[in-house]
Amino acid sequence: MNNIYKKAENRKQHMFFPPSIDEYVDQDSQVRAIEDYVELLDVVKLGFTKAALVSTDGQPAYHPKLLLKIYIYGYLNKIRSSRKLETEIKRNIEMMWLCAGLNPSNKTISNFRKENAKSLKRVFREFVLLCKELDLISGRLVAVDGAFLRANASKNQLITKKTVVKDLEKIDEKIDEYLTTMEFADNIEKKEKNLKPPVEKLSKMKKRKAKLDKDLALLEEMNVTQYNRTDPDAKLMVKPAHNLMAYNVQIAVDNKYKFIVATDVSSIGQDSDKLHNMATKSKEITKNDTIKVVGDTGYYSTKEISKCAKDNIEVIVAIPNKEKQQKDRGFYVHSDFIYDEKNDLFICPNQQELTKSPSIIKKSTGKRYQYRAGSKICKACPLRDNCIPKKTAYKRVSLSEHHEVVQKHFRKMQTPYAKEIIKKRGSIVEHPFGTIKQTLGWSHFLVRGKEKVSGENALIMFTYNFRRLLNLIGIALFRKLLIALKDGNIEEIKAEIVAYITCFMLYLIYFLRITFFLGFKSQKWYF
Repeated sequence: MNNIYKKAENRKQHMFFPPSIDEYVDQDSQVRAIEDYVELLDVVKLGFTKAALVSTDGQPAYHPKLLLKIYIYGYLNKIRSSRKLETEIKRNIEMMWLCAGLNPSNKTISNFRKENAKSLKRVFREFVLLCKELDLISGRLVAVDGAFLRANASKNQLITKKTVVKDLEKIDEKIDEYLTTMEFADNIEKKEKNLKPPVEKLSKMKKRKAKLDKDLALLEEMNVTQYNRTDPDAKLMVKPAHNLMAYNVQIAVDNKYKFIVATDVSSIGQDSDKLHNMATKSKEITKNDTIKVVGDTGYYSTKEISKCAKDNIEVIVAIPNKEKQQKDRGFYVHSDFIYDEKNDLFICPNQQELTKSPSIIKKSTGKRYQYRAGSKICKACPLRDNCIPKKTAYKRVSLSEHHEVVQKHFRKMQTPYAKEIIKKRGSIVEHPFGTIKQTLGWSHFLVRGKEKVSGENALIMFTYNFRRLLNLIGIALFRKLLIALKDGNIEEIKAEIVAYITCFMLYLIYFLRITFFLGFKSQKWYF
């Protein structure tokens, strides 16, 4: 009965020819791909700290390539904490192989990420350019999207102007009320009941008021409405289900193989002012003058669309329906007023003219010109109750300075071509954020400050692209690609990569068709 189980080796048994650590790491392990790729990088050109040390610079430092390898491996395997990475180096056989016996401390690992934000952004860019050179990024159609990633900051350390002003009003009321009710007899009575004297309570309230005054002064001095003591760059961002201290992470994803081509980090929770920035970044890195950028209604901004038009970037952005609620209530909306471009006026539903007013409204989205009807006309109008409030004397409508661009965009969005691209948007850009947050667990940042967060964000997006390329062409072909890059024979490997991907896609389509027709009812597969 003792021989039915496999017998383990004696851990203390000495071996005459012990295996090397290299034999424990498979040839198709991702750690070898990381090693080969990072060794090709010019860390001096990328600007990493301590990348150009010489023998006279004192105590030897850990090479930036080593620390970059550690981080790429960690992020690929959901290990982001510097302390956990230090632990893995001492117990993980792949990390032991990667570090080749070196054991940097968690402080060294942590400082590398903090000090090399710009260099990490350059690493992301270099990898995108590599994918572009391999024709894995076309740049013909790019989808943009944003998501809130939690900051390394507590909401308990947040002060907002609205809350501070409200608390100040309350504390002032309490102090006034307390002073008016304080009497000598009450003081004696409370002392007899072993309660805190009124003077002590009043002192606490005054200290609280002094703190609130100090917070309000800080906000006014910085000219902001909110400030977080832990991470001043993080902002309170609101979602339908909850609100959180976060950064707004932007990505632009290429349609061909869903690689992230551009990324950015913002402290502003809205996407409406991000379209031109992301479109410009995408155009610049893909080097495609005919690029098309698609976004959802959150990116709709007349100013941003106009800026893209000036830079010859075609944008396809869904137009939000802001008039539905008003129209459902039976009121006339802006679209019911017809603009007469020739005479520069509006025609209302009652066929009356609204002429241009000399007043101009200046907003962050640009200038808006005012058009108004006469008060006598509106007063006698039979449609008045469905047009303006009772106390309003006359009807006013406005026209954006970007009117021509908006009209052109509106007509384009009515075409089947634009509607089809809007339908494709979700399948292009929503998958990366789903993978980043749910599969890889990168739903928050570990560093503080916008510049450092930008560096970690670039590392996250690079790791996503790196992982995607390994999944797309396989580790063996990727390592072969790196050898070709080193030898300058990239054209030959490009043809092999295209052939591999084509065969893979055909096989995948065939497999999906077979799966669909069989309906998973049979366990027999024929290929």
